Amino acid sequence: MFTGLVDDVGVVERVERTEAGRELRIASGYTGLTPGESIAVNGACLTVREHGAGWFTVAAIVTTLDRTTIGSWEPGRRVNLERALRLGDRLGGHMVQGHVDGVGTVERVHRRDDALLVDVRLPDDLESLMVPHGSVAIDGVSLTVNALPAPGILQLSLIEYTWTHTTLGALRAGDVVHVEADMIGKYVRQLVAPYAVAR
Repeated sequence: MFTGLVDDVGVVERVERTEAGRELRIASGYTGLTPGESIAVNGACLTVREHGAGWFTVAAIVTTLDRTTIGSWEPGRRVNLERALRLGDRLGGHMVQGHVDGVGTVERVHRRDDALLVDVRLPDDLESLMVPHGSVAIDGVSLTVNALPAPGILQLSLIEYTWTHTTLGALRAGDVVHVEADMIGKYVRQLVAPYAVAR
């Protein structure tokens, strides 16, 4: 379980194919890591395999590669990182599982006074889970749904702290991002699905 509050931005140093999957060595400022612990890497929950001073490795298996952009990552890529929530930690963002629901495409990035507005085209099956002023995780960052300006479009409003302390400040039109819908919305949709009337 995560909060969507990124606590480090790492850099992919090495990518290779191993028996564990597509293995990534990531440079980070983390200390005290243990093999087997979970880290959200751009919002995808991955397991630490090995670690050393200033680095750790994780591997993405085929089902993870099917749902994320990790298969296209190359050395030099910056990634948002968050260690798993510990019992007693502050829940400053929202409940994030690290289970990427789909890949969105940035359609527009523009400034409005002190806000950076980002419009993201969503996969079709995620649109119904977005609620104005509700929660969403984009590349592992807990954000508020600013608006739903057009069918299939999610608008985010980024504050200065977010765009300077995560990778989101570098987003441009055409970039792809990991989207995790709010956990509560997913459960509600699943529970009411048998009773929903088709329109």
